[in-house]
Amino acid sequence: MSSASEMMGKVRDTCPLVHHITNYVTVNDCANMCICAGGSPVMSDAAEDVPDMVRIASAVVLNIGTLNPRTVESMILAGRTANEVGIPVVLDPVGVGATPYRTETAERILREVKVSVIKGNHGEISVLAGLGGEVRGVDSRSSGDDMSEAVARLAERTGTVVAATGPVDYVSDGRTVAVLSNGSAMMSTVSGTGCMVSSVVGAYVGACGVSVDSVAAAISVVNIASEVAVSGRDVSGPASFRTMLLDSVHSLRPEDVDRLIRRE
Repeated sequence: MSSASEMMGKVRDTCPLVHHITNYVTVNDCANMCICAGGSPVMSDAAEDVPDMVRIASAVVLNIGTLNPRTVESMILAGRTANEVGIPVVLDPVGVGATPYRTETAERILREVKVSVIKGNHGEISVLAGLGGEVRGVDSRSSGDDMSEAVARLAERTGTVVAATGPVDYVSDGRTVAVLSNGSAMMSTVSGTGCMVSSVVGAYVGACGVSVDSVAAAISVVNIASEVAVSGRDVSGPASFRTMLLDSVHSLRPEDVDRLIRRE
């Protein structure tokens, strides 16, 4: 088993190309976060471009935050192409459970594409796992009390690695559950930090393969960076935190990860 710091080194050494079809609210932050983590992002959702771009990528990230019929079809095309060439597909089911269209779209992607990783917040994962969960808009209102069960159940049913992010993060492949306790409350004050985490997950599974360890490492790197960001004097609110979060992911050292990671 590789450590989180070893995986960080592999991502930075290989600079995996991560093809995103993501939402237009957070697309720039996702691209910058992917770069800061060591990946190389590309944001393309045109059906004419998607197959060729996927074939040269290391991973695909599908984010339904601002879904529409055209991009949904591009997501299915990207996912199927990724399956053909054997690269991981990360699904971020943003807002699933809030509206029937979001829920139906997430379920369609899971039916028609072999997804490798499902990464959502507590409410979204609870909904997909069939355990309830409350989602208003794109925000989770789930208590997170049964998240170990939710991630394990959903992972076993779908054959994926499932991550539920929140005040405490849970990652499972259906057999084991990793519990991650790093992070700052400031993460919830900036739109799209969950989307940014999905981009980093794409980079880590693209470079290191799909496993509980690679997904947990990606989440931990961002969460540790959020702690580092708020530990200095430069953060006075959400805008400065967003800037410092990117800087901290970029400058985070492997020894910082080994020293600060909190995983059970």
